[in-house]
Amino acid sequence: MTENKKLRCVVVAVDGSEESMKGLQWALDNVKLHPEGSLVIIHVQSPPSIAAGLNPGSIPFGGPSDLEVPAFTAAIEAHQRRITDAIITHALKICADNNYQAEVKTQVLIGDPKEKICEAVEELHADLLVMGCRSFGPIKRMFLGSVSNYCSNHVSCPVMIVKGTA
Repeated sequence: MTENKKLRCVVVAVDGSEESMKGLQWALDNVKLHPEGSLVIIHVQSPPSIAAGLNPGSIPFGGPSDLEVPAFTAAIEAHQRRITDAIITHALKICADNNYQAEVKTQVLIGDPKEKICEAVEELHADLLVMGCRSFGPIKRMFLGSVSNYCSNHVSCPVMIVKGTA
């Protein structure tokens, strides 16, 4: 590969699943970065209200829809931070175990993974997005949607979707 064909910014979206970590491993094994390039590992957390199972406008615990329980919200946020820290630490360990030499950056975003990944790819002017695919069945995909499918149709750069083994 000639020097001017090397990528400057590769985004890898991780969610803690084995499939997303396989996507990271694929990127480490196959992507050639420009010397000033960077690999950006992105993890998207759900907002605390969604993580708690509350939808905007829902009535939590039988109370009014604007009722917030600060201690409950704080506990959810702390739990999410621990999970996110573990995911990012695991991803960085994979990079270290592979003696990855290029610059690795991390970003933690809060919101809908589909939208936040696409926004980050555009803001970073990424040359490639790499993601794992959990291969949900048609029923789960209908209700949960496919993040990889959405992103592949909404970002302007190429997308590598690394499928897990069946």
